[in-house]
Amino acid sequence: MQVSQSAPVAVRGWASALLATVAAFAAMLVVASLGLWLAGADSLPGGGFGSVVAATVLMSFGTPAQLDGSAVFVATAQGGITALPLSVSVTGALVAGVLFLRPLRRHAVVGGRELLLRLVQFAVVWTAVTLVLSAAARHTFTVSTGEPLLDEIGGAIGAEPVVGFRVDPGPAVGHALLWLLIAVVLAVAVSSRTPLPSRLVRFHASVRPAAHAVLTLVLVYLGLGVVGGVVALVVGSQPRETLAVIVLGLPNLAWLALGVGLGASWDGHVSGSLGLPFPEPLAAVLRSRQNVTLDLSTLADQDGRMWLLLPLAAVLVLLAGVATAWRAPVALPAWRHALHLAVALAVAMLLIGLATRISAVYGLSLLGLGGNGSVSLQPNLLTAVPIAAGWGAVAGLLGGLAAPHLRRPGRQQPVPPATG
Repeated sequence: MQVSQSAPVAVRGWASALLATVAAFAAMLVVASLGLWLAGADSLPGGGFGSVVAATVLMSFGTPAQLDGSAVFVATAQGGITALPLSVSVTGALVAGVLFLRPLRRHAVVGGRELLLRLVQFAVVWTAVTLVLSAAARHTFTVSTGEPLLDEIGGAIGAEPVVGFRVDPGPAVGHALLWLLIAVVLAVAVSSRTPLPSRLVRFHASVRPAAHAVLTLVLVYLGLGVVGGVVALVVGSQPRETLAVIVLGLPNLAWLALGVGLGASWDGHVSGSLGLPFPEPLAAVLRSRQNVTLDLSTLADQDGRMWLLLPLAAVLVLLAGVATAWRAPVALPAWRHALHLAVALAVAMLLIGLATRISAVYGLSLLGLGGNGSVSLQPNLLTAVPIAAGWGAVAGLLGGLAAPHLRRPGRQQPVPPATG
């Protein structure tokens, strides 16, 4: 009887995992296809558009793409790209998170084993689709040397210049599973309506208000990024390329602005052509010399309006502190609001820093983005994370002190036991 009862549950679990995986990958493929089409990747020789779309989706998990080329008449060249097109990543995370949580909301409680089983089922299906995409994310094509005689000779002896890209399946699966785990954990952490296993119920009132407030904060920055993107689209001279940046990398720029406003910094440089327009102050800083520190000061040296990122961050983080205290139990002491928001904002800054890393050398044009050269952008996490924690602590403390004066009378909730 137990087997007959558990079998339908297992079948529903696999069906749910399949639906969530297909929907998430479909949404990511749509966003990647639109962004790459706007960037001109549909003109890639040899019908490689589908391959570059597959590679872009896998890169959104943090998987590096390998670039190489060899021929008799040109030097062997190798390179690679590690960069997250965060618009693709965020789309997949939202769809995957919502569909993973949806079946759980029908239950008053959820067991730890059931939650783990659903995650394993999700991971198995996710791995299968990732392997299919990694097989598709490779393409080679011939290019001209620029010398008609050499092209003719190379064609005659079968030694035409060949270049290409690929995404190896091993790293693809590893990065995809780590990305999925982070997406699911964050979805569970921010969802106030999803039941938790009994051992984790005590964290409901401590983790979720701060996690939800930080999620709202980063989404507000996305909204502000959309406004800025629309303005750039209207006043700029490259509307299609600007729209490609918005579709593929708006969160990269928006969350970079959040980190810079908080006082975080990145080290980097740009050389050669990248094929897509960077915001002018950002491009000017990165091109100013071979190795440069990107922070609020260096951006403001290029455009004084960049100083506005500091008060913007201060106001929005303070509102996050108030929101944390507002959603938490009434009698929770202010120092615990400070602790919870400090941890949540530190984790967010860690993820933002890792997600905005870029390392690309040789031939972005091989992926259809129309440029080549090198770009590097690496976060200084040893300073960025403590700075974010400090902002969170101050905002959480002030929010905890202000919230009692903003609440409606009669709103009472029990205080969870102190867990540190």
